[in-house]
Amino acid sequence: MTHSSVESRTTAEDAGTDSRPPAGRSWPDRYFHISHRGSTVAREVRGGVTTFMAMAYILLLNPLILSGKDAAGDTLGQQALITATAFAAALTTLLMGFVGKVPLALAAGLSVSGVVAGQVAPVMTWPQAMGMCVMYGVVICLLVITGLREMIMNAIPLALKHAITMGIGMFIALIGLVKAGFVHASQGGGPVSLGPAGELVGWPVLIFCVTLLLIFMLQAREVPGAILIGIVIGTVIAVVLNATGGISPKAWNSGPPELTGGAVSMPDFSLFGKVEFGGWGQVGAMTVGMIVFTLVLAGFFDAMATVIGVGTEAGLADGKGRMPGLSKALFIDGAGGAIGGVAGGSGQTVFVESATGVGEGARTGFASVITGLLFAACLFFTPLTQIVPGEVAAAALVVIGAMMTQNARHVDWGDRAVAVPVFLTVVLMPFTYSITAGVAAGVISYVAIRVAQGRAREIGALMWGLTVIFVVFYALHPIETWLGVS
Repeated sequence: MTHSSVESRTTAEDAGTDSRPPAGRSWPDRYFHISHRGSTVAREVRGGVTTFMAMAYILLLNPLILSGKDAAGDTLGQQALITATAFAAALTTLLMGFVGKVPLALAAGLSVSGVVAGQVAPVMTWPQAMGMCVMYGVVICLLVITGLREMIMNAIPLALKHAITMGIGMFIALIGLVKAGFVHASQGGGPVSLGPAGELVGWPVLIFCVTLLLIFMLQAREVPGAILIGIVIGTVIAVVLNATGGISPKAWNSGPPELTGGAVSMPDFSLFGKVEFGGWGQVGAMTVGMIVFTLVLAGFFDAMATVIGVGTEAGLADGKGRMPGLSKALFIDGAGGAIGGVAGGSGQTVFVESATGVGEGARTGFASVITGLLFAACLFFTPLTQIVPGEVAAAALVVIGAMMTQNARHVDWGDRAVAVPVFLTVVLMPFTYSITAGVAAGVISYVAIRVAQGRAREIGALMWGLTVIFVVFYALHPIETWLGVS
């Protein structure tokens, strides 16, 4: 089926014309317009399974990212985190399938989780951090409803959007390297070092290196599900080496890879509903506003690009990015932030891995239903995911970070007005361990350079407003001192 035929049929669906298939078709075919989008039930099932296999790693990585302590010194239980991650992914993906009717799957956004773990939790409690996720999800939904999303997308330069994605990728990669024990706080000399004392120590770090190289090799061979395959093989190696007794249990960052009980267990919903709003007296309204804004940046732009990109690959979008269920898809993606916060697993967003299912023939929301059901089934197999050592999962974090930095190819590095803001955005995120600091530097430098070039008129009102906010962000301490409120 040609792209034009798919486009004409999907346009007919949106226009409300009678494009239903002949009577006698199955209910999934009638409800999801499977035949009219040039697909079959079998293709949709295969596509849904493929998408799940490509993004199942999130069940391991999201708990790893959120495993740290909050401002009160509390941590979240691993089994509860796995349950929250699986539940939120299942619910939002099923909503996308049944309501959005497009082949897009959602799960905890690693960029969002990176902000929550690295920037929000250190200054708040975990319930308050999840409250931030709910707030940013509501904000995105309002942006979709009011149409402000297009204004924001047009206001921020494309190069800075790419820089935000690249910087978050570097930030996530650094988290993975630290979690694996590959990078340590230096005991002398520079601020960080290779291993605890300038050299790698222990079998777990070696397993991390092997897993990392294996995943990169599989990706270079374009093997489907390379990340998941690498995690499985790395885990098997870790289990075998651990069973030989040659590795001390204390050597593993997240405990030895052992299955202490059965493979099946009841889900742990202890994090569900633990959300708090308020109690930010020590943080301050400015910091809360910046956190919400950063989460919106982390979740909104990637989702917009992913929805259009995957929709185009599926032949559902026209030249202007219009596709059936676009507004619904964007709204569900925004609602995913709130759903993930309530579930206790961080904000949910559309995954670019949905493209793997499209590559297998998925064209409708029925594929998303299949993916969502598989995530729901994982609620009862959390002991299996707990076998994976943190060092193996950390390797996947580094791989994801590397994938996010591929946006560098879209940057005109010969234009200093673009290259400098992009550089500052990318390097300051991991170096300061703050995504907001990177975004702020990028926006301020972009505006400053445009002014120096005599091109101030090209700067929109929204960018000027963001610049003022970010200048206040950097100068907050001296301002508070000057006002006598520090």
